[in-house]
Amino acid sequence: MAARRPWLWLGLAWLLSLPAASGLPLALGPRDEVLAAALQRLREVFDIEELPPDVLPRKKPPQFMVDLFNKVADANGITRAPGLLEGDVVRSFEDRVHVDQYRFYFDISAMERGEQMLKAEFRVFKLKRTHVARSDVKHFCKVEVYELLESGSKPQKNHLIASRLLSLYTEGWEVFNVTQTVSKWVRNSSSNRGFLITTTHVFNNRIEHNLVKFAKSQGTLQESRNALLVLFTNSNKRRSSSFVPSSTKPEMNPAKSDASRVPRETQVIESSHASMSRRPRAAAVPSAKSQVPACHRRELYVDFHAIGWSGWIIYPSGYNAFYCRGSCLFPLGESLNATNHATVQSIVHTLKLSQDVSTPCCVPDELKSLNLLYFDDKENVVLKNYKDMVATRCGCH
Repeated sequence: MAARRPWLWLGLAWLLSLPAASGLPLALGPRDEVLAAALQRLREVFDIEELPPDVLPRKKPPQFMVDLFNKVADANGITRAPGLLEGDVVRSFEDRVHVDQYRFYFDISAMERGEQMLKAEFRVFKLKRTHVARSDVKHFCKVEVYELLESGSKPQKNHLIASRLLSLYTEGWEVFNVTQTVSKWVRNSSSNRGFLITTTHVFNNRIEHNLVKFAKSQGTLQESRNALLVLFTNSNKRRSSSFVPSSTKPEMNPAKSDASRVPRETQVIESSHASMSRRPRAAAVPSAKSQVPACHRRELYVDFHAIGWSGWIIYPSGYNAFYCRGSCLFPLGESLNATNHATVQSIVHTLKLSQDVSTPCCVPDELKSLNLLYFDDKENVVLKNYKDMVATRCGCH
């Protein structure tokens, strides 16, 4: 496929990975600086300050996050319909307490500064009780979720967040709204001491505690049912259109490179050498007399594997961004989606009423957003929506 040019992505990754692979300072030429700056700009577009470590396929994402991705996006990551996702970022945090059956702690420090939290859900999997010795036991128990207000092995102070009745003999996910509590944690991280769940069962005027258990990540089966804290947020980031050359940025420090990513980068370097040696020559510029096709959409495939990002991006493996190419010569037909301004401009150009007026430009006329499901640098799974990433229609403007 002519539009798929993996050597371009490999070349960009190769330039940025040379210091980490060789341990030597990188002396960039003018063209190399542009390519390195281009890859840095690509990171900025995807809000990636530092490349996350390769965790795939060693670590599996929570099924809830995979299902959410499939709900809002197709297999290529393109948004199915607007409004399916609350906010533009969904962050999932797995329980980090594996000793206590009823205590849950989530490290939410990966939230970015300025990120606005819209909703927080505490998702816990209730296990089914197989049998109860007494025949007079009621079928329901009361489950209460508390915010822990102090640390220690047996904290006494806590704050009730939610309460409900649950059946003893069913199992499944229970979801608790904890937005108010987590909002406080975001403002003051030191107040985050986690959650405590208690279960109470009443029979014959006697109270029995902890009849019900909840899944913990202790084994393959339990890992898929590990408790989650899911945050729906708005990034509140405006994409900068400015392109800053790499020479104006701080120099890259090879010592800060993650040693665990060297094998991946080395592989990208080796592949890039082979691919760039077979780099196709630039096509000849068509003469004025040659037939230039009208403005239309062409494929532009972004391959995450080729640029060395496949070790932490879960879905998609790549996507077709498309681009627009072709002429906008008079007369502009309906298929060119021309604006009134573009129509007038094409007429003025054709009649040569002004020497400085060129033909209208063939540009994206309609854009769709892209959804990315990936592991961040703390191995939390994030679903992020990026606006205006895929050209779905071209026009003359």
